[in-house]
Order: sequence, then structure tokens, then C-alpha cells
Amino acid sequence: MKTLKELFRIGRGPSSSHTMAPSRAAGFFKVRHSNAVSYEATLYGSLAATGKGHFTDLAIIQTLAPQPVNIIWKPEITMDYHPNAIKLTAFDSGGGELGSSVFYSTGGGTLVEEDAADTTPDCYPFKSMQEIMDYCRQEGIPLWEVVKRFDDPDIMEYLEEILDCMELSVERGLLCDGVLPGGLNLARKSRNVYLKAIALREDIRRTGLLSAYAYAAAEENASLGIVATAPTCGSCGVLPAVMRYCRESRNLCRTEQIHSLAIAGLIGNLVKQNGSISGAEVGCQGEIGVACAMASAATAAIFGGTVPQIEYAAEIGLEHFLGLTCDPVLGLVQIPCIERNAIAANRAIIAAEMALLSDGTHFVSFDAVVQTMLQTGRDMPSLYRETSSGGLSVFSLRKN
Repeated sequence: MKTLKELFRIGRGPSSSHTMAPSRAAGFFKVRHSNAVSYEATLYGSLAATGKGHFTDLAIIQTLAPQPVNIIWKPEITMDYHPNAIKLTAFDSGGGELGSSVFYSTGGGTLVEEDAADTTPDCYPFKSMQEIMDYCRQEGIPLWEVVKRFDDPDIMEYLEEILDCMELSVERGLLCDGVLPGGLNLARKSRNVYLKAIALREDIRRTGLLSAYAYAAAEENASLGIVATAPTCGSCGVLPAVMRYCRESRNLCRTEQIHSLAIAGLIGNLVKQNGSISGAEVGCQGEIGVACAMASAATAAIFGGTVPQIEYAAEIGLEHFLGLTCDPVLGLVQIPCIERNAIAANRAIIAAEMALLSDGTHFVSFDAVVQTMLQTGRDMPSLYRETSSGGLSVFSLRKN
């Protein structure tokens, strides 16, 4: 597995796959062809199908500025390696081609260049959650200690930056109202939900607070604000909401928050290695489902769960999102994405509580659910995997 720095990234929304990664690709290409007079960007598959709603063209144009960029959309062509593909071409003053490169956005802001070797080294010697659990048992250590032992020396400091970003995205979101950009005229609701929640009786206040915090971060993402992928931009509200709620309700110290964030990262990293966190590849189960698993594991750790109970919480968090489609209306990361963040944040707490009510023994392992999610995604028709050609996206437009 790679460093958690490859999983947790700070950047501008609304999509790690559709804006962050294409912007990075354009940045790399611009350095490579700095003498170019103009550029061309051809978007394939999911990047083309929902690119306008995700502001993919804007991200590329801004990165390659001041040179002009011709954007070509080819949603009907899907590359074999991954549904999110972009070809960048540089031209001289006479229109001659200086060079071209093909990049794939594989989820969570990760970028793979065609025919290029992967130069990012593996930090972790583990290939499964079971191997990590066995190691923890043999060494007598908690899960977060695995991150400290095997990741980059400065990983805990980096996680502090990620936590700060998550907290700020919630804070900014709670202070804003108005309408989200993109054409749906969808009103922000996080502040209104928060104000109602703090006035509710205690037994239902949790639902309101978790929802408000998740809405806040997800609305910041939809407004092209700065967020942290967890594991993606589209699911960036789940873990921050749970982290904030647990901090407030249990008076967590900074160290406890960082340790639980490290555990969430381990869960997300395992899915990224053995499954997928790309909505274009496996549907929303790879985004919201994985975010719920990460938040469930973090919560179970915060509540004092054992390693098996934490693994069980993650399994519950992901299992019950299996088959979830990625069908954003107009290609915007708004409907149903924002509300799904709130649902997953609430479900993460429940998953942790259910795991803690057990001794951690259960039939289906987290590793098995990850493999099931990957196979389910591959079996899912492409119109339900971030193409806005099926599901809610089509039904909602037809109804309206």
C-alpha cells in the first residue's frame, strides 16, 4: 500500500476524479511542454459524460492558462484501463504537434500516466485487513500504530493538516447560505439544519448535528471550495462530520483525533489497493460506501473498540452500501451526493455501535466485502457508474 498522503489530499472541489486529477495532469503536461502556444484536451468516458457538471473543462483551462485550450468531449469512447481518461496535446505557433500524453484519473485524485512506470514506493508490507490484524495481535499494538510504524516519518504531522482542512470545510460550510453553483438552484441547508439541531431534544440531536456537519463540508465541495478527499471529494463530508461530532460529544484531545484519522486512512487505503474508490469504475459504493467504512472504523476506535471490533465496524459501514449507483443529476456533485454524505455519517455511528455491541466476531470479513464491492461495480452497467445516463439523473430530469 502507498502512503496515506496518496489517499488524503487537499484540493478544490467538486470532484477529485474530475477536477483535481485533470488539473494535476494539465500541470504536469504544461511543465513538460512549457513552450507550447496552445493545447488540446480530449476527455473520454466518464470524464466527458459528467465533465461539464464537475467543471473538468474549467480546471484544465485554468491550469493551462494563459495559453488557449480546445476541449473535445468523447463520452462514447471508454478506454480499457479506466473510464476516466484524458489526452493532452501541445502545439507550436504553426499548429504543429509538440507532443501528447494520456492520463487516467483512477479515483481520489490519483493520476496514472499511460505507459509510465509507477514511481511511488509502497510503505506498507500488508495486502489485506487480515494481515494487518494479525500483525497488531502479534505485536500487541493498536491500529493507528501501524500507520506510525510504516508510513512516512512525517505522516502524523500530515494528518494534522488534513484534520485542520476537514474542520475548516465544516466551519466554512456552516457559515454560508445561498444557492450552490451549477444550474440546479439547490439551496445550501447545512446552517439551517445546524440551527434546528442544537434546539432539538438530545435523542434526535445527533442526527441533526451529523447531517449539518456532513452537509457543510459537502456543500463547500459543491461550491468549488477547499476540501480533503476522504476518500474522494464527492464523499468528503462523511468523515469530517463524524470526527467533529465525536470531538464535541466525547471531548476528544488532538492526539485521539489524529489516531482515529490514521485508522480511517488504513481502511480507505485497503479499499484503494484491493478494490476501488472511483465512482466511474464501481459506482457510489466506492465513494460514499468507503467513506462510511472509514468513518465507522474511526468511530469504533474512538469508542474504545478492539481491533476486531474496528474491522467489524468498517465491514458493516461498507457492506450496506453495496451496489450503490453513481447517478448525479446534471453531472453535479449535489443531488443525490450531498444528502448521501449526511446519511453515511449517521450510518457510520450506528455501524460502530453495532460492532461494539458484539465481541468483534462476524461471518463476512472486511476483505471479503471489498472484493464483493469491486465485483459488484464491474457487473454494474456503465449508465449507473458516473455517466449521468441512468438512475436518478435521468429520472429526475424526465420528471422535471
